[in-house]
Amino acid sequence: MSDFFSVDVELAGLAGVDEVGRGPLAGDVVAAAVILDPAHPVAGLRDSKKLTAKRRDSLAAQIRERALAWSIARASVAEIDELNILQASLLAMHRAVQALDPQPVYVMVDGNRLPRWSYPSEPVVKGDDRVPAIAAASILAKVQRDSELVALEQQYPGYGFASHKGYPTAAHLAALRALGVTPAHRRSFRPVRDLL
Repeated sequence: MSDFFSVDVELAGLAGVDEVGRGPLAGDVVAAAVILDPAHPVAGLRDSKKLTAKRRDSLAAQIRERALAWSIARASVAEIDELNILQASLLAMHRAVQALDPQPVYVMVDGNRLPRWSYPSEPVVKGDDRVPAIAAASILAKVQRDSELVALEQQYPGYGFASHKGYPTAAHLAALRALGVTPAHRRSFRPVRDLL
């Protein structure tokens, strides 16, 4: 896209990092880290929320195939409840970067906060639509988390996880009231806590 940073995104060892799942009432928060390969570019990278599910799936396959390195990590529902969602998100991002092989020389993180780590890095507000490596990470994280919520629908039928992906929609809140809280729900989030 034309508003991508003019930084040398193809700088060897530049990792982009993003997370998905801060707002939902259920499921893990999932983070991804990607080091793109300038010799094998992926066309059409942008904020995962602006892509159709079919396009995300196609791009995710290309990213996994062409990137120099990629990883997916998470913080569990229990960790979210223990730490709070911000700290759990930062933990998931830290884990994703630690899992990269090779390790990055520089890291760009979507948002305005950085995990506590020793990597040379910077936060980039709206980075998933400005930095290709962050866009790639946002796509991998969203495809992964969405697939997990579809699986959660099989485990806990009737909650609608496959459609709302754990977000506090009217249908989800109605299902919570009717069916109760599952082990996949975040007990520290007020709509869930109020039902316990």
